[in-house]
Amino acid sequence: MSENTNPVPDAELAALDRMVGTWKVTGGAEGTVTYRWLEGGHFLVQDIDLEQYGERILGMEVIGRERPFGAEQASVDIKSRYYGHKGDTLDYVYELEGDVLTIWGGEKGSPAYMRSTFNETGDVLSGAWVYPGGGGYETTSTRITPADR
Repeated sequence: MSENTNPVPDAELAALDRMVGTWKVTGGAEGTVTYRWLEGGHFLVQDIDLEQYGERILGMEVIGRERPFGAEQASVDIKSRYYGHKGDTLDYVYELEGDVLTIWGGEKGSPAYMRSTFNETGDVLSGAWVYPGGGGYETTSTRITPADR
């Protein structure tokens, strides 16, 4: 993360630093995603270029703690919002416990989620999206470029 005068992010958010870099995604969606920190280290940005079910998916996601206008405290959960090239916005909650990353669709505890596990070197993340009523898919992300530090 870049050096600056902003407060140091908390340990739970800083743990997502292992995502920084470009990843090749295979499985139910194919393509690349790139993670990078915004200056200050409070928000992780994901740039998305995937194909799923024959359709291209372009977008970006901002991941961090919400702190609405006037709020003194940031949110307990690490939240994100995805912005897609077709105008869609999707909200998620990120939870990293050890080597297991869970991305909840909407709110924590949602029946729609992705649960993946990092390998020993941290360069492969494998798991699956689960959707209520079925339709989920397995996915593997493999780091293709190291973090730009």
